[in-house]
Amino acid sequence: MTTPLFLLRCVQVGISINDLQYLTIGLVEDMFTEQGNDDFKYQYTATQEDFDQF
Repeated sequence: MTTPLFLLRCVQVGISINDLQYLTIGLVEDMFTEQGNDDFKYQYTATQEDFDQF
């Protein structure tokens, strides 16, 4: 990954330059990946009862 691409990912996620001193490259990449999953439609969403049974 190049520096410009990394900074583009930061802007897409909403991370400022000042915030980067508190984050790792891996964390920024994880945030970008999770943002891409936000629109995924799950067939089943776990309920509290499911967690209690777990």
